[in-house]
Amino acid sequence: MHKNQQSLTIILLCLVFFSCKTQKKTIYFQDSAQIQGANNANFEPKIKISDLLSITVLGIEPDAVRPFNIPNLGSAAVGGYTQGAPSSPGYVVDNEGNIDFPVIGKIKVAGLNRSEVISLIKSKLELYIQNPTVLLKIVNYKITVIGDVKNPGTFTIPNERVTIFEAIGIAGDLLITGKRNNVKVIRDIDGVKKEFIVDLTSAKVFDSQVYYLQQNDLIYVEPNRSKVNSSLINSSNVGLILSGISVLLTIFVLVNN
Repeated sequence: MHKNQQSLTIILLCLVFFSCKTQKKTIYFQDSAQIQGANNANFEPKIKISDLLSITVLGIEPDAVRPFNIPNLGSAAVGGYTQGAPSSPGYVVDNEGNIDFPVIGKIKVAGLNRSEVISLIKSKLELYIQNPTVLLKIVNYKITVIGDVKNPGTFTIPNERVTIFEAIGIAGDLLITGKRNNVKVIRDIDGVKKEFIVDLTSAKVFDSQVYYLQQNDLIYVEPNRSKVNSSLINSSNVGLILSGISVLLTIFVLVNN
């Protein structure tokens, strides 16, 4: 009987140990007391090649600003998170980083943030319009979330500002089998793909350079080992495995009795 109690104690200790390990792998930013605030709270995305820009010019005299506007340009600016690519008209940033703006012509915008582009366009418009107002939006600002999440997909972001946690939330959150300490963010930097590893279980994620996502970022959530192993077990051998477990449990009970 004493031997049985020892065996039961060992089993319970093992269960507690593995439960603690599992908890540490699934809880987000466990060291939250160390959060000091993100260093990149003023993040603004940079304009990139192939971005589709919605640019609307406003002014006191409607006739003066009309030549600088594409008809119905702002139709895609309203809406929530959606999947797929918008088809509304806009200004596409070409391979040289330019847009072809009415009357003004080529304007170099790649590498600038929204505020910088607005200031640049306004300075050029002031030759034609008194006190112009420029509204700018990246129409095809999208991110992709794939891997071990509930609803993987590509999502268009309406406000051009999304954190990695918001993106994961849009995708329905990680499944319980997703690796939270090894999330990958793939980003295009000057035409080169760069990989960043993010640990969602640590508060350090708030200071990561990929905490705020950029347009066309790809988030990949890797499944843990148990899920990978379970995918290798097909229905034809599940019964055999269960039978083997049953035999081992029977032998264990007989030996301890």
